[in-house]
Amino acid sequence: MQPRIPDPALVVLIGVSGSGKSAWAAAHYQPNEIVSSDQLRAVVGSSERDLDASADAFAVLDQIVAARARRGLTVVIDTLGLDPQRRRGYLELASQARLPAVAVLVPTAAGLCRDRNRARDVPVPAAVLDSQLQRMRGMRAEVEAEGWDLVLTAEPSVLEPAHTPGAVSAGQQQARAPAGLEFVLQVSRFGWGDDPAGWLRSIALAAAAAGFGGIALMDHLIQVPQVGRAWEPIPEPWVTLGMLAGLGTDLRLGTLVTPVTYRPAGVLAKTAATLDVLCGGRAFCGVGAGWWQREHAGFGLPFPAAAARLDQLELTIETMRALWQPGTRAYHSGRVSLPETTCYPRPAGPIPIIVGGSGERRTLQIAARLGDGCNLPSDLGTLEHKLAVLGQHCRQAGRDLAELAITVLDVPVIGTSRAEVAELVDRMRGRTSAVAFARRHHAGTAADHIGRFALLAERGVRTVFLAPPVLAGPDDVLRLAPVVSAFG
Repeated sequence: MQPRIPDPALVVLIGVSGSGKSAWAAAHYQPNEIVSSDQLRAVVGSSERDLDASADAFAVLDQIVAARARRGLTVVIDTLGLDPQRRRGYLELASQARLPAVAVLVPTAAGLCRDRNRARDVPVPAAVLDSQLQRMRGMRAEVEAEGWDLVLTAEPSVLEPAHTPGAVSAGQQQARAPAGLEFVLQVSRFGWGDDPAGWLRSIALAAAAAGFGGIALMDHLIQVPQVGRAWEPIPEPWVTLGMLAGLGTDLRLGTLVTPVTYRPAGVLAKTAATLDVLCGGRAFCGVGAGWWQREHAGFGLPFPAAAARLDQLELTIETMRALWQPGTRAYHSGRVSLPETTCYPRPAGPIPIIVGGSGERRTLQIAARLGDGCNLPSDLGTLEHKLAVLGQHCRQAGRDLAELAITVLDVPVIGTSRAEVAELVDRMRGRTSAVAFARRHHAGTAADHIGRFALLAERGVRTVFLAPPVLAGPDDVLRLAPVVSAFG
């Protein structure tokens, strides 16, 4: 199994002249991540061979290493690495920056190092090389005693995003024994230009071609600041879903999520039932208590206190279920009173109700008692905590947690290579630091995300609502196909 190196990290190469340190670094990292004393001698001196420039080169090297470490960026230090005092300094920098400290030993055979050295235009003096080889003999024990997070021997290695430890193993397991996981395309931005209907059609057909199980739309009256600017289009979702129902795909259709604050319970029941009939029983309904006061004020709608909104969430779920039941008889409970339940057309089948929000005292309790599913954060640590709370509410309600469909909303940055991932992060991050943006969006390659989603599946997640941060057209949907297809 290939060694795994957390990314980002502070990486120190340790080996004699001609051992192959630079070749190993170039095979694993981007040029801007590698800081080489030889290259810096060529910058501050006449060439890489200008040993008189060494002091200045190392001064510049230390500045670069410190600057990248402060920003939490990967930095690979390509020097001999034989000086224990310099290594202690790098360890301290990594500790201050909260970066994993990785030592990579390059113990190339002495004969090969000497052959490479003789082939150089200006070889290292033989006595100097012999001294370096002597230092390397006990180097592993010396380095292991220094407190590095990871000490490894240079060989082909895998860089594993630090935001998802274990993703590599999970991805390999997924390739051997695929776990099932549904992906639903969450459309949050609408760059439809002059052809809204045509753009929507192209997105839906691309989602079907890429293997997505459904499409979900946000239910907001104004575009939310987490996604775009207030004047960007955000269509009424149920009307839009009705249009998509006519495309003849097998995609499930619904909202994630509809705030109960501006959708009267009975009207929402009628709306969802109609959509379910139009799409052949493939509708779902995500509901939540609502959170954004601005859109309520802007459209002249009341925005009650949180407790009242959560009361309304309970009432809405109960009312929808009452209106979807067979027959037209009256319905009365402690919360809902309906003289009749005449709501036609009836849904073509059961409409799953997904409760959105992760408030631990009431929202998760409502999901445990009344929901068919519960939408939670996709961060693994947060997810595990919320699942524990949700499980406790389920036990109190007399339900098994396994009865609830656990879903997550994920906004991933997915690139074809580390270089493309870095480029995408830099293009989209705005004023957010690259490291913080990458962590928030779990930036990585398709293989990284396959492993991460496999870890979600291991924790009981059934559906991932996947919202690409860039969705200009169908090509942005189709590029997600390798991730989706890995889960069948």
